[in-house]
Formats: sequence, C-alpha cells, structure tokens
Amino acid sequence: MTDPDVNAMPLAELKQLRKDVEKAIDGYATRRMAEARAKAEEAVKEFGFSLAELVEAAAPRPASVAKYRHPENPTLTWSGRGRKPGWIADALAAGKSLGDFAI
Repeated sequence: MTDPDVNAMPLAELKQLRKDVEKAIDGYATRRMAEARAKAEEAVKEFGFSLAELVEAAAPRPASVAKYRHPENPTLTWSGRGRKPGWIADALAAGKSLGDFAI
C-alpha cells in the first residue's frame, strides 16, 4: 500500500479520508469483538454453559438494604451482614442493642 500525499490533497478529500478511516476503525473493532465473543462462546460451551449463563452468574449482586443507622451521623449505615462496623461494635460493648439503631 502506498502512502497518500496528504499534504497535496484538497480539504474535501482529507475530510472524506478521515471519515473512511474512522469507519474502518469502527468496523475493525466490531469484527474483533465478534471474533472474541465467538471464541468465548466456544470455550464456555466446552464446560456445558452458554456465555449468557456465565455472564449472568458473574453479575454483581445488588447492594444490601441498610437495616441500621448511626443516630448522630445518618450517612453511616449497616445492612446487618458481614463484619459489624466499629460504631455498632462500640455501641454494643457500651450496652446498647441493635434495636436502638434499627431503621
């Protein structure tokens, strides 16, 4: 392929060349994604799954709903799952109950 002399091209041809190059780049990316998807489907199929099943299983779970709120700082909440935040642990150690923080 010979390199075009872009310095000698009129503005209209340069703009058309830019459009053609952008279209070629977009098409290239689309083709590469289709190839990647096909290879991924093939690899997942070996394990007896579809790519859609695998992606769905890997999707993040929605955030847990807050059940407890700090009485002085309402931005501090806890869903009741996982490790107790420090403010809950401190309050429980001081004799309060979880019900004191229920939303």
